[in-house]
Amino acid sequence: MPADLTVGNTSAIVSRGVQIKSLCAPMSPGSAATRALVAGPGRALRSGSCGWPLAWPAYSGLVTRPWDPHGAGVLRLPSGRLVRGRGLRQPPPPGPAPTFAVYLLSTPPPAVTWQARWVRWPDFGLPADHAHAQEALAEAWERAGTERVEIACRGGRGRTGTALACLAVIDGLPATQAVALVRQHYYPHAVQTPWQKRYISRFGAPRHQG
Repeated sequence: MPADLTVGNTSAIVSRGVQIKSLCAPMSPGSAATRALVAGPGRALRSGSCGWPLAWPAYSGLVTRPWDPHGAGVLRLPSGRLVRGRGLRQPPPPGPAPTFAVYLLSTPPPAVTWQARWVRWPDFGLPADHAHAQEALAEAWERAGTERVEIACRGGRGRTGTALACLAVIDGLPATQAVALVRQHYYPHAVQTPWQKRYISRFGAPRHQG
């Protein structure tokens, strides 16, 4: 567990995100099976449907130092969530590492020391599996409430900009406003192709509150 991430003073072992998905049946953020069920600080975490302890960001005892809102590539969503976009061709910006990342690449990403998900997504194209992309971005949005979440592709413009706009849609913005937000506050030429724009408009995520 990262040094700047604590779970109250409980001694329970906490498994989250990719690890828990690999050990249990498929689950989605916000479902009854994946919500954090916590008795309170200093008490044991209750188990999820597969018997492993769960702790999603909704648990108020889970604290991660957030991104610097003025840091390179950091986008503030309307809900206040901070998400960092970047291109993997460039070295990472100075400062703390992510605690969770979604990598949008046509080939598997390099190994990292934080939790990460790979969405197979060709350059200038669209995700190979729309349902998987939706699930990964929903998890990124959820975890951005209390963690340092990074979204990245090779260049950090087309695919990353599209994914950031999709996060803004999940956050409650209409698609056209979501693209404008990303272009104004992340990169002016983000979302590079007409089909990426159409993908955002058809992303179909329900409006979330909070």
